[in-house]
Amino acid sequence: MSMLTGPEIKKLLAEPLKDRLVVTPLLDADVQIRGASIDVRLGNEFVLMRRRAFPTVDLADFETLKPRIASYQERLRIEFGKSIVLHPNQLVLGSTLEYVKLPDNVGAYVVGRSSWGRLGLVIATATAVAPGFRGCITLELSNLGEVPLVLYPGVRVAQLVLHTAIGTASYGGRYACPTGPQFSRIYDDPELAFWCRKPDDSGYA
Repeated sequence: MSMLTGPEIKKLLAEPLKDRLVVTPLLDADVQIRGASIDVRLGNEFVLMRRRAFPTVDLADFETLKPRIASYQERLRIEFGKSIVLHPNQLVLGSTLEYVKLPDNVGAYVVGRSSWGRLGLVIATATAVAPGFRGCITLELSNLGEVPLVLYPGVRVAQLVLHTAIGTASYGGRYACPTGPQFSRIYDDPELAFWCRKPDDSGYA
């Protein structure tokens, strides 16, 4: 596995479509393609977490888990030139403005830009992007600083660090081809019924 530098990234962007790296819209390649990464911009759509009356999101509550997760989120669209305020200790889901298509032999990590990180902004907690992924990348925006941060769609907030993979893979995850932020679908995990049992379900008091 090798990290791709700027010249190699540019070569992938010019490959025939089947093997091409696609990052679109790439508004300013000279600015966005760095020494060994591509800067990506904040998109327009967000998922906010509502404060709800239920005390927990419990994976063992199979009948209520999916509707609780649905009621926990609120979708919001911000026009260019407008802003969203991210308060300390708040989590908001956003996504990249860019739609990304990774070749089947290239993976990526989405990481924060250090200039934003020094202000307390964390842009992702699940940073790996699998080979073959297609879609806008969901960003888990969190403010670890002491003051609210004002975020504007279109601003460069993250970067993609690309690497070659040993072999090829087709993306088969549950978040295929998103065009905006995708909320958790953890209720689709097939092993929940085995691992997340209430005490009285297992025969123990």
